[in-house]
Amino acid sequence: MLMGEVALRPIEDSDLDALFELMRDPESVRMAAFTAKDPDDRIAFDAHMAKIRASPETTNRAVTLDGRLVGSVASFVIEGDTEVTYWIDRSFWGQGIASRALALLLELNPVRPLFARAASDNTGSLKVLQKAGFTITDTEVAFANARNAEIEETILRLDEPARRNGALH
Repeated sequence: MLMGEVALRPIEDSDLDALFELMRDPESVRMAAFTAKDPDDRIAFDAHMAKIRASPETTNRAVTLDGRLVGSVASFVIEGDTEVTYWIDRSFWGQGIASRALALLLELNPVRPLFARAASDNTGSLKVLQKAGFTITDTEVAFANARNAEIEETILRLDEPARRNGALH
């Protein structure tokens, strides 16, 4: 399924244009659901990226496939809980890249428990999280900017990384 090497590296200034474009893809935005109010607002994107890149509580990495930028993955603290998030170029969905990137992030960030949230109809993202060992703990209804509506969001928790055959995955 997965072709090539997935790696994480710090986000560089030169990545921002490409990341902005990835985070504007209409289908990706619809699936993510809980996005910026206006994905086309470059000023807001730049301000958000500057804030999270400067935060000591945030681990934010570029995801590369054979050296090519294909997305981002991050952990951040919100209301005292550490959450994870990721965004993969839609043209690479279904290739195991998000799963590998998340596994690499989990190795970087030893904080447990970790939390994640996904639109309840985003089955691809829910599968990535559950494969990494996250378990569903709750659902709630919240306003999703990308859909301009309240939708169900699934909340997940990871206490320990997933293990397979004694190895971390």
